[in-house]
Amino acid sequence: MREYSAFDILGPIMIGPSSSHTAGAARLGKVARTIAGGSIKKVEFLLHGSFAQTYKGHGTDKALVAGILGMNPWDENLKHSMDIAKKKGLEYKFIETNLGDMHPNTVKFIITKQDDTEVEVMGCSIGGGNILITEVDGDKVEFSGTYPTILINHIDVPGMVAKVSDILYKYNINIAFMRVYRKNVKGAAAAMVFEVDDKIGNEVIEEIRKVHNIHKVIAINPVSEEE
Repeated sequence: MREYSAFDILGPIMIGPSSSHTAGAARLGKVARTIAGGSIKKVEFLLHGSFAQTYKGHGTDKALVAGILGMNPWDENLKHSMDIAKKKGLEYKFIETNLGDMHPNTVKFIITKQDDTEVEVMGCSIGGGNILITEVDGDKVEFSGTYPTILINHIDVPGMVAKVSDILYKYNINIAFMRVYRKNVKGAAAAMVFEVDDKIGNEVIEEIRKVHNIHKVIAINPVSEEE
């Protein structure tokens, strides 16, 4: 039998009306913003399933834009996010589509940065304001955004997990969950996801970046309602 937390029962602190369609959507947008990094010029929101059918009535559109702007689900300005985006010059477009066999509350972000590079992030809102990121730039991944998370793109060669783990140990960072995702070919590009118990400082990320065969490192530190 599943154990339920108070968060599951009461739901998150948020601007309504729906934890799945607003709080979860805002969190998805904010994580996508963090993954993209840098300044964002344009976003296409590819909406699937229930998100596609009800995004206007449930405020999913405002919540997604709010997240891309860096707002939290409880931000009072969430309801004005689309006006704020226009004032900041952020272009956005909502596209109803079919993303295949995915959770009904799924969105794919196609983000264009100021330097015209593109970043793609896909994730779903799974209830109670909780989310799951399932794809980054075509790489299949899985993390919740609940824990401080490190995303690493690297070459699939022996010792990569050990090298990163040693750095985390050096900074006394405990690993909660860890996964490796790779293409079918040994020695090709791969991705590692570390969900940890401690906030990730810049010095940790900079040291990981120096490891040979690592191409990209992204840190995601969740913000709580108390902050």
